[in-house]
Amino acid sequence: MPSTPDYSPENREAAFAAFRAQHPCYEDTRILDDLRSREYARLDALDQVYLDYTGSGLYALSQLRRHMALLEEGVFGNPHSKNPTSLAMTHLVEQAREYVLRFFNASPEEYVAIFTPNASGALKLVGEAYPFAPGGRFLPAYDNHNSVNGIREFARAKGAEVTYLPTVPPELRLDSKRLRAELEHTQPGSHNLFAYPAQSNFSGVQHALEWIAEARAQGWDVLLDAAAFVPTNRLDLGRWKPDFVPLSFYKMFGYPTGVGCLLARKEALQKLRRPWFAGGTISITSVQGEGWHYLLEGAAGFEDGTVNFLNLPAVEIGLHHIAKIGIGTIHERVTCLTDYLLRQMSALRHSNGAPLVKIFGPADTTARGGTIAFVLNDPEGIRLDYRKVEALANRENISLRTGCFCNPGSGEIAHNLTREEMAAIFGRDEPVDFETFYEWSRREYGRAPGAIRISLGIATNFADVYRFMRFLASFVDKPHTALHKVQVEYPMYDLLRDSA
Repeated sequence: MPSTPDYSPENREAAFAAFRAQHPCYEDTRILDDLRSREYARLDALDQVYLDYTGSGLYALSQLRRHMALLEEGVFGNPHSKNPTSLAMTHLVEQAREYVLRFFNASPEEYVAIFTPNASGALKLVGEAYPFAPGGRFLPAYDNHNSVNGIREFARAKGAEVTYLPTVPPELRLDSKRLRAELEHTQPGSHNLFAYPAQSNFSGVQHALEWIAEARAQGWDVLLDAAAFVPTNRLDLGRWKPDFVPLSFYKMFGYPTGVGCLLARKEALQKLRRPWFAGGTISITSVQGEGWHYLLEGAAGFEDGTVNFLNLPAVEIGLHHIAKIGIGTIHERVTCLTDYLLRQMSALRHSNGAPLVKIFGPADTTARGGTIAFVLNDPEGIRLDYRKVEALANRENISLRTGCFCNPGSGEIAHNLTREEMAAIFGRDEPVDFETFYEWSRREYGRAPGAIRISLGIATNFADVYRFMRFLASFVDKPHTALHKVQVEYPMYDLLRDSA
């Protein structure tokens, strides 16, 4: 009969000692413990366990102080002018742009950094302006975020062929043989775009960066979604040469929100044809000559209106914060803690020997990041309602995420949803929200298309993951009926809604 490990507070130090013995490289990351006590002390002061880094990173106290000091001591105007305050701001904006390129080792001779509202905004810039046409192809991965999936609408509208590259269970990695076959299938003179994530926002799988060179050698442009990858991994654009790299800075260091970036190869950027223009993107236009305008070259031609200029210095501050710690140190810590979680979660068993946890994706840390998607099953193998698990986690001040994580491709494969089943829900007369889809799928097909996701980051420590395991172990030998009375409540949301 399996026995559940002791995750009591009294046993934490002994568990930590065993963990350190198994992961000696964890000692090389102790700088992050000091950082946690100084820069992220609010986590412990508020008794919070934060495990949603793929949703958003956390900001350090020093980031806020440096940015606020800059704003308090300066007078800054709209950079679209030549007066003293505008020129002061222009200097800081361009300084931030240069540092972004330097951080990713992207040569300014080869790449430009275009500031956007977020990674989704960066993706829209590519999608709406890419020269899709009949004979051309768009090859997205099943494992893409919805903001990449949305590019297919631009491709289809312009007559390009759209083919999805499937993921293969159980590890949910992309089919490399199928990829190579698809890359060979192009027409001479056509424009073709291959889009895939460096790291899955669903399962944490890391897909091979070597595919960038393979695709480009076959004449493809490559869009590498790096939003989930760069918070804990080094992306060296001096080594890898994707054509387009969208990212969101808040996922890296929490603050500021509302600022993202498109890193674009200049050669690829010249292929894009914008379907409109805005203030700040043109040198001159005319209303008497309705078709007359001159689009600015480089980043300026893609930054619509006025950039979020007061927040851009905070981007450089955040990147300096990461650089000072070392992205390698963050990566090492996250890898150690992820390995611990994968081992511990996989070992949890009910008294009858049935596993409590089913993990989607790799069961070890080989080519995977610190994002873990999973479901819980009761002793009879019946799926526990992820919404009620989340509600119980909320009571414990544990922040995790549930649902499909804006990644329908991997979700459909993970939950064995067929094309016919998806067609049935989309064949309805009225639009369907996710809750309706979840209940319908469970009722009609016995599927429960929702998962639980935890993700680790810069401030995660052993105490966090140990406390999460204590929470998870509380479901051992618990029948699914025990959760029926759990109310799915969001009191803060209800409070805000009632006061609106």
